[in-house]
Amino acid sequence: MNYGISITLPDDFDAAMPKVIEALAEQGFGVLTEIDMATTLKKKLDVQIAPHVILGACNPPLAYRAVQAEESIGLLLPCNVVVRSGDGGTVVEALDPQVMVGVTGNEELTGVADEASTRLRAALQSLQAQ
Repeated sequence: MNYGISITLPDDFDAAMPKVIEALAEQGFGVLTEIDMATTLKKKLDVQIAPHVILGACNPPLAYRAVQAEESIGLLLPCNVVVRSGDGGTVVEALDPQVMVGVTGNEELTGVADEASTRLRAALQSLQAQ
């Protein structure tokens, strides 16, 4: 099952992070949280992984429309955007919003998923154009 949208940037992690946040903002997504997986796993398990951050990105109008259509949709909102070091650059991944429709079977979410997908894909494509 393909559930994500993914690109790889030639930039190193530190250069890519602000670009990702800016690209999301240009599409109406604010970053509400940042979970630094590398730091957390080092602290909690004393293990090393490459830089890996989960951004909690939200587009409030889309989130509101989704909650109106499906009260428990917060479990599936495409809020997580992962930025992680990969071979030859930085990988940027987002949950494909169409997953919301597929999992719930709620066709009322189709418009929200379509718009969220368009905006996330535009954000990622703008990063590749830089």
